[in-house]
Amino acid sequence: MNDDIGEVTRGAAALLVVPEWHGQRLSRDLDARVEEAKGLAIAIGLVVVAAHPIRLRQTRAATLLGVGQIDAIKPDIAAHDVQVVIVDAPLTAIQQRNLETAFGAKVIDRTGLILEIFGERAATAEGRLQVELAHLDYQAGRLVRSWTHLERQRGGFGFLGGPGETQIEADRRMIRDRMARIRRQLEDARRTRQLQRAKRQRAPWPVIALVGYTNAGKSTFFNRLTGSDVMAEDMLFATLDPTMREIGLPGIDKAILSDTVGFVSDLPTQLVAAFRATLEEVTTADLIVHVRDIVHPDSEAQYDDVRAILDSLGVNGAQDGEGGGDAPDAIPQIEIWNKIDTADPERRAAIAEMAARRPDVALISAVTGEGVDAARILMTSQLTAQHQTLRIFLGFDQGDAMAWLHARGEVLSDEVQGKGHLLTVRLDPADRARFERLWPARPDSTSAPTP
Repeated sequence: MNDDIGEVTRGAAALLVVPEWHGQRLSRDLDARVEEAKGLAIAIGLVVVAAHPIRLRQTRAATLLGVGQIDAIKPDIAAHDVQVVIVDAPLTAIQQRNLETAFGAKVIDRTGLILEIFGERAATAEGRLQVELAHLDYQAGRLVRSWTHLERQRGGFGFLGGPGETQIEADRRMIRDRMARIRRQLEDARRTRQLQRAKRQRAPWPVIALVGYTNAGKSTFFNRLTGSDVMAEDMLFATLDPTMREIGLPGIDKAILSDTVGFVSDLPTQLVAAFRATLEEVTTADLIVHVRDIVHPDSEAQYDDVRAILDSLGVNGAQDGEGGGDAPDAIPQIEIWNKIDTADPERRAAIAEMAARRPDVALISAVTGEGVDAARILMTSQLTAQHQTLRIFLGFDQGDAMAWLHARGEVLSDEVQGKGHLLTVRLDPADRARFERLWPARPDSTSAPTP
């Protein structure tokens, strides 16, 4: 690294380099990639003063970019007093070092930028540990910066004010030791979460996990459903740590709604691994709700990115792109097509027509509330799809069982007959098994599915 390069601070000028390889078929529009890279830079408090989309015919081992391309970028760096150059692609340690020398400014790649954002946004102790572990894993083999001062407490862990480059071997040992300690702490946190999850599973309340590309409107939708004030801004990774709240749905007295971290294309593998414990909330949910910015020009590519990450977590979607699936252990999934209020009339009509053909889709605006009631109904229908309708006779002395059925199921009818009540109740299979364990059938009672 160039020793004359100063520290990067919030509000510093940044320049974007967005490479596109010649002949490579990309699912994303280049302009959309530039805008997303700008959003990532803004999310960490940088000011983007210039962007250079660059077509590459080949990858240069030393610098990634060609000499002519580097020379074309230098004038903008000098003219705008650029302090950091962001390359929207992975860089090796050598490429990063050589580009810093060539540009006279700090250089970070996409992975480093995302890690820095996560480091600043993590609010909980576990979230900070997960981000630090991911960043240490990223830095372990790069030898670009020293980690002599690992005990230093700060918001981020990377290029914003990072320490200098000395004592590489000692730093390697410190990284390994620190990673081992963090893994032990995260394992303790994982066991605690498993105990909490086991308690929820013993309770009858279904768990709904919100997933989606970052900035798709998950947190706004979460706030609309729960009446909460979780941070929801037009910014990439506005929220990071997962949030859980209780909600009511039509016909379901209580459900637990979990808002997870937003996904992004090329999410660093270190982050997926580090956040696996947190994302276990998705893998154990009763329903996954995929919130999409349906008006975004890269909506389909964003959908593919989210599904790829879910697949990496071992979540086999119960729905495919056309609304069907056959994975035996699949978690039911629905899609919430958000931000319809931002579409022009022609585009809106086309999107509405597509949504009408999909039984697993609700079209909404989380900002205005349009379609949210329909989304609630869709969530209920998915959660109750496997419910059974039963006729159960309870004696007048079984008020506790009556209250349990009203709290856990949907009582469709209640007829007084003889010495008690004949109820028609809709229950999910797990609750039916719980009920029959708690109140075994009496000789004068019935518990059978209705025809």
